[in-house]
Amino acid sequence: METSELLKRVRKIEIKTRGLSRNIFAGEYHSAFKGRGMAFSEVREYQFGDDIRNIDWNVTARYNKPFVKIYEEERELTVMLLIDVSGSREFGSMDKLKKNIVTEIAAVLAFSAIQNNDKIGVIFFSDRIEKFIPPKKGRSHILRIISELIDFEPQARGTDISGAIRYFTNAIKKRCTAFVISDFIQKEDNLENALSIANNRHDVVALRIYDERETQLPNIGMIKLKDAETGSYTWVDSSDRMARSIYRKWWKDLSAQLDNSFKRSRVDYVSISTNHDYVKSLISLFKKRG
Repeated sequence: METSELLKRVRKIEIKTRGLSRNIFAGEYHSAFKGRGMAFSEVREYQFGDDIRNIDWNVTARYNKPFVKIYEEERELTVMLLIDVSGSREFGSMDKLKKNIVTEIAAVLAFSAIQNNDKIGVIFFSDRIEKFIPPKKGRSHILRIISELIDFEPQARGTDISGAIRYFTNAIKKRCTAFVISDFIQKEDNLENALSIANNRHDVVALRIYDERETQLPNIGMIKLKDAETGSYTWVDSSDRMARSIYRKWWKDLSAQLDNSFKRSRVDYVSISTNHDYVKSLISLFKKRG
């Protein structure tokens, strides 16, 4: 993509998503994703109702009247975005491809993070780790991330979500909040295990992006289907009721399997359709966590 066109698209996404972050998500994000704990702030005189366990006995003895310690939340977080850049992200049947929705959601989360003075980093993955952008703060850093989201060309087209989560777990030692953004279309034998290990060390959230057309085959006769990740083609008679039934069952089974994996690994998640308002889905997730 030419530089001038890329800058226009970056600016357009910045205007939209920064506004959403500032006007809609600021309070929800802050309450949904907690800091590292409570840190000592100051002491003040004891007031009726204060917890006696917070009495500072040294200061109390010095002034001969009770003082208590005041604590405040250590707010600063590190936020990591694990973004699936495999071939299937290029699918879309309505106005937007899955990768366009992923770009906007990632930008919203990034701007929400820096508005709360949090660091933000990114891992792009396919069936390998494509790129690692270390966590930093600042608008220029966010614009770099958005630019990469728009223009990034992966070396591979396959998917290995478990491998990406394991890489993240090993690479980021300090506890952080991580969003895994993917369509989760892959036979994943080890996904639940990878999620459980990562979520024990960090706070992991899964965002499943899908297109309505992926949920069932339309009844339009013979259609030529392409696997976006392997490049292979197959012909399917979509007018065959059995073929449509088998496909629909595959989608339901995949969704049920993912639902169980997220629940057993205690990972919060939400499914977001390309033709629905992702703002409502994210707010619902944030409120649930808050």
